Amino acid sequence: MVKLKLPPRIKVLEALGAISDGRIKKKGEEEYEVISSEGDRKYRVFIRDDSAFSDDNGTKFRGYVGYPIIAVLMLEGKLSYSKRISEVLKGIDWRKLNETYKNYAKVEDIVLKKAEESGISRDEINKEVEEVINELRRLSLKKIAQTDV
Repeated sequence: MVKLKLPPRIKVLEALGAISDGRIKKKGEEEYEVISSEGDRKYRVFIRDDSAFSDDNGTKFRGYVGYPIIAVLMLEGKLSYSKRISEVLKGIDWRKLNETYKNYAKVEDIVLKKAEESGISRDEINKEVEEVINELRRLSLKKIAQTDV
């Protein structure tokens, strides 16, 4: 099995937004469905012990832990989850932002400004993102082959 790479920081924020938007549904013992920010795509997610699968682009084509996996692991209590930060990220159209700016750092800056306007500091969000990235590093997830789901 191939080890999944750590995600771009923005994916932690996208996962928090997906949770506050209520876009994650448990479908079975290991299976979840995560709906995209625009509501037009559904991602399949499977979690098994120290392994995961998702058919989102980041996981499938770039080999990193995509936001659907991160969101599921947060809801399952395997990763840190800040409800306070999650609520501030509710309703963000992530795909539109990512496609418009084509730069995760720029999108992250826009999202952090929105959070600051809601009373949450960049420092608080950055600490949360770093904590989740460090937890993902410790989990060292392996990628489940699509044929095994």
